Amino acid sequence: MEINVERLLQDIERYSAYGASDVGGVSRPSFSEADREVRCLFIQELKEMGLAVTVDGAANIWGKKKGKGNKKGSIVIGSHLDTVPNGGKYDGALGTLMAKELIKTLFEKGVVLHHDLEIVSFTAEESNDFNLATFGSRSFTGKLTVEELEKASDHNGKMLKDELKKVGGGLDKFPMMRTMAKEKKAFIELHIEQGKRLESSNCSVAIVDRFVGMYRSNVRVVGQSNHSGTTMMEHRADALTAAAEMVLEVERQCKEDDSDLVGTVGKLNVFPNATNIIPGQVEFHFEVRGGEEKRIYQVVEKVKEKWKILAEHRGVDFHEDVFLEQAPILLDPSVVDILKNTAEEMNEQNITMSSMAIHDAVHMASVAQTAMLFVKSINGKSHCPEEYSAKEDIRKAGNLMLKSIINLDKNLL
Repeated sequence: MEINVERLLQDIERYSAYGASDVGGVSRPSFSEADREVRCLFIQELKEMGLAVTVDGAANIWGKKKGKGNKKGSIVIGSHLDTVPNGGKYDGALGTLMAKELIKTLFEKGVVLHHDLEIVSFTAEESNDFNLATFGSRSFTGKLTVEELEKASDHNGKMLKDELKKVGGGLDKFPMMRTMAKEKKAFIELHIEQGKRLESSNCSVAIVDRFVGMYRSNVRVVGQSNHSGTTMMEHRADALTAAAEMVLEVERQCKEDDSDLVGTVGKLNVFPNATNIIPGQVEFHFEVRGGEEKRIYQVVEKVKEKWKILAEHRGVDFHEDVFLEQAPILLDPSVVDILKNTAEEMNEQNITMSSMAIHDAVHMASVAQTAMLFVKSINGKSHCPEEYSAKEDIRKAGNLMLKSIINLDKNLL
């Protein structure tokens, strides 16, 4: 039994027309016209497949294929259909449309699971104008409340509660999600990798066993502002040149670590930011992500030790304000093992890796036994029109997921 990969690829092309840009990308942010249109299409197609469709309070779209009824709860598969501005056609959509293809295949082969099988498309997974990324899955799992969202608005003053109503959701429907969440037994999300690890390993598919932990802080480097023309080089306490060396130290220490750990300085503010004034202060955000909490803090400490030496050498001070310390989140070992064992059964080469980015699965892990599959991203491209996963990689991942769902259905009580 195999998926119809040609039909799936046709679906991906059809859906990419909603929000298509002139330069080959897709712009389909949540609550946009293109998003509303693609929601209607998706709901219509789920109904045509014979699924029972529900739109919950966060406007997440659910379609249920009833099982034999001798095992309680649902196995859920899916992802999201919204995109970043001028993004690609695979991020999110591949996982959601793959789920639709898997259910079609089971229908065609006459396979009925012991559990109910559900497809979901989560609302607003991507960063959006309401500043509420992974909005749908966070809301569904109780991490966002009605009270928090009552006054949420975008930069144009549009109220989130009004936009939810337009697409079938609504803050008044939030209580229903608590009841729905209790029915979800397991969740598998398929997603493009968005990096080069699979390509480097010459593998089509990866089994994701955890989400990386994250350390973020705001660092303030304080030097001395002075006239750029009259202050000799040996008399300067330049906060920007010191910060530049500090940024390079982050890169150096993270490269020396032999795990999947990464570090980034992604935002800088320079004061007073004038052509003829030596920068007296620089602020930047420092981030380290990794699959092992111990390694994260080992690297953070090494970085800060080097920073102290640099600061003394350059005659500046630095202050750090930590605003995020998130431990790695392990996904369900039993579901991960089923994915691994199924891949072995199929002789499908694979690797196990951490997810370096946040996906809806990280929130679903709090209400259901959860794991993920990654599909190879060619050249690691994502969030851009060049985003691409090859047909053969998609086929292999889809067939692995199909067989894994059947094995999961047998093994879950």
